[in-house]
Amino acid sequence: MSVTPFRIAVPEPVLERIWHKLADTRIGYAPDDDEGWRYGMDARYLAELVDYWRTRYDWRAEEARLNARPQFMAEVDGIPIHFYHIRGDEVRRPLPILLTHGWPGSVVEFLRVIGPLTDPVRHGGAAGDAFDLVIPSVPGFGFSGPLADTGWVSKRVARAWAELMRRLGYQRYGAQGGDLGAWVSPDLGRVDPEHVAGVHVNAATVGFIPLGPTTDEDLVALSDVEKQRLAEIEHFRTEEWGYNLLQSTRPETLAYALGDSPVGQLAWIAEKFRSWTGAEAVDRDHLLTNVMLYWLTGTAGTAADFYYEAAHSGWEFPAPSGVPTGVATFGRDVSIRRFAERSNVITQWTDYDEGGHFAAMEAPGLLVEDIRTFFRPLR
Repeated sequence: MSVTPFRIAVPEPVLERIWHKLADTRIGYAPDDDEGWRYGMDARYLAELVDYWRTRYDWRAEEARLNARPQFMAEVDGIPIHFYHIRGDEVRRPLPILLTHGWPGSVVEFLRVIGPLTDPVRHGGAAGDAFDLVIPSVPGFGFSGPLADTGWVSKRVARAWAELMRRLGYQRYGAQGGDLGAWVSPDLGRVDPEHVAGVHVNAATVGFIPLGPTTDEDLVALSDVEKQRLAEIEHFRTEEWGYNLLQSTRPETLAYALGDSPVGQLAWIAEKFRSWTGAEAVDRDHLLTNVMLYWLTGTAGTAADFYYEAAHSGWEFPAPSGVPTGVATFGRDVSIRRFAERSNVITQWTDYDEGGHFAAMEAPGLLVEDIRTFFRPLR
């Protein structure tokens, strides 16, 4: 039941093994495709990333950056949970907020928002907007894995988060997340509504977009922007759904290849970053550090298992928890308010033309201000 300090310290032989594998990389055949990305990861771009990883990327500098903030381990629901716990500026009592990442992300997603959220005065904000941050690695991801345990669906993660916050002594707190985090965070409001002050999400899909065919009544009510988002959802289902089908059915088969090959792990993740954000929206060091957390911890399979568990647990629109919910929809997001309101009490909805799926990495300033604005009346 104890919470113990944690520090990342990758043994040198492990790093040497990665560099050896990178030096021995065979990219292989790629179609002669003028569009570059039509068939998936572009071979030329991958070769550039591999060369940068091998010759210029500095893991020890990134490791020091990750260790610059206090990290801990705690056993929750029978498994070790890794998390950051950063206290906010104490000029006014900070509101605690738990941030949840998604796939193919990690706690690395939040590095650029930690300072502005915990110490707003130093980053152009007001002292009253300070937060205490709890940033856990989702079970099966990063240093919260790999797992031998199964059954980690969204609500089970949410119950683990509620227990973690209780153990840290927080009686009232907020929740924020994107991608899988935008699934877990609303569920946290459902399993612990008496303690969750509010839920803020970005990159929200499950519970925020239509489930199944859209009725004629819904179509008539949609705005032009929402119709465009609906078209993007359909495009995603036909052109980009393959990773989801694989991870929802046979995640471990793929995991053996990704766990053995750092370049394979890089291609599997970097293609999604490129597709869901646009070219070079996330700098290479940030991207590679995220990839390193998957490969160093051997969690390609157990991270993908989240999709398997979700696909085999059944899901339908739940009743709203009653907890106030804010939604930030960035340039490449597809959330649609009409559907989101079926499962959430929406009190703030903001549309942005810029940014994308990994808003904390791409547009941290916009995300921070949206979080501050949402939680201000809930403090």
